[in-house]
Amino acid sequence: MIAQEIIEHVRELADPILTAEGFELVEIEFRREARGWVLRLYVDKEGGITVDDCAWVSQEIGRSLDVEEVISSPYTLEVSSPGLTRPLKQEKDFMKYRDRWVKLTTNEPIGNQRHFKGRLRGIERNEIRIEVNGEMIQIPLATIAKAHLEIEF
Repeated sequence: MIAQEIIEHVRELADPILTAEGFELVEIEFRREARGWVLRLYVDKEGGITVDDCAWVSQEIGRSLDVEEVISSPYTLEVSSPGLTRPLKQEKDFMKYRDRWVKLTTNEPIGNQRHFKGRLRGIERNEIRIEVNGEMIQIPLATIAKAHLEIEF
């Protein structure tokens, strides 16, 4: 299996388990690093993630991955919080974090620009609304290559 297929298989396996326990599966990475293959799950829940939460997720998902034999080669499973600058990937993320500072990059220029940093004002009809220096900019969700929360000071 290639990495993307493994990620999708892990998502199908992990998402129902995590959702039933009040967790949100934010992101999955599976890649080769200097120490070998690493499978990283970024999880969140209302009120934030604790070390005990990460340990529980690691045990439950690790057990399920072993039973299903999803990954045939040796790997390390890591479970972590997405952090303060968590990625925004789905429509629900853009709705949930309305009025927060975000930074995003588009696949193609919008008004001669691909990088935006401003206040997320919402999403309507598959378009993100972001306020940048007092100007409202609408960006089609499909053109967003990368988006994440920014820390506010």
